[in-house]
Amino acid sequence: MDFGVVLQTDPPASRVVELTAKAEGLGFNYGWTFDSHVLWQEPFVIYSQMLAATERMIVGPMVTNPGTRDWTVLASLFATLNDMFDGRTVCGMGRGDSALRYIGRSPKTLDTTAEATRIIKDLVAGREVTYNDQQLSIPWLNGEGHDLPVWMAAYGPKALASTGTHYDGYILQLADPQIAAWTISAVKEAAAAAGRDPDSLSICVAAPAYVGDDVAHQRDQLRWFGGMVGNHVHDMVKRYGADDESMVPKVLADYIAAREGYDYDHHGRAGNPSTDFVPDEIVDRFCVLGPPENHVARIEELRALGVTQFAIYLMHDDMEGTLEAYGRDVIPAVNG
Repeated sequence: MDFGVVLQTDPPASRVVELTAKAEGLGFNYGWTFDSHVLWQEPFVIYSQMLAATERMIVGPMVTNPGTRDWTVLASLFATLNDMFDGRTVCGMGRGDSALRYIGRSPKTLDTTAEATRIIKDLVAGREVTYNDQQLSIPWLNGEGHDLPVWMAAYGPKALASTGTHYDGYILQLADPQIAAWTISAVKEAAAAAGRDPDSLSICVAAPAYVGDDVAHQRDQLRWFGGMVGNHVHDMVKRYGADDESMVPKVLADYIAAREGYDYDHHGRAGNPSTDFVPDEIVDRFCVLGPPENHVARIEELRALGVTQFAIYLMHDDMEGTLEAYGRDVIPAVNG
């Protein structure tokens, strides 16, 4: 099982680099950051420092989108980082939630996101593409770039189908085994229907993790996550309705019934006032709390469903303590 750490690029950037290096020393092998270019510092600038401070860490956004930057800009960013650091990048892709909505724009369609992904991957690999009716390639690669793994973050049935059809991996941003079983199955069925090997896809579950004994405090620190996930669930319910469990699982539809809106100024932060509607049950299901044995048990449950990476959102008041507990107690127990 791979382990990742997901950080926000709050200033100072040196703190993000420090935590990435610490995580590598504790057995983590993926370093992710948010990518909302107004809410936080520009992550692609910081990735070069994260990569320089580590030896094997694979680094990338969880998640970027095809709307805030031109697709050729994204390709050039990844191609440059790969050239500098021997291909140690990964791209989490989404339609654009906070990054686009915060600047008054709508998320991109699934078709546009898939097309952008194909263009970006081909350019980073050194292949020629047709873009805006122009034949383009990155000339300094001389046709010899790197493969860029692109993993799609998805919840709804159409997004899950697109993930299985077009992407190298799947990112589920919550750690509930029941929902993981439903979504992973949908992704793999779509991959098989597209003539792909379902087992070739990477499956990453990303969720807040907090190791310790004060579960009530941990819930308060991690309740923000239910609000963040609620944005995506609200989109699903608006599109598909709340009555068909084959489209929207009941556990997702029920908890957002009391949702009254969302303030992106507090996105992904402990104490977010837009998350009072999130009950303790959802925090417990979506996040991983309690002593190390709770974390080991949940990760083992997820691994049995086909999960290949568990990535922890490290947005609470004991970041170092949780990293150290994973390095000391959780990762060795899972991978020992």
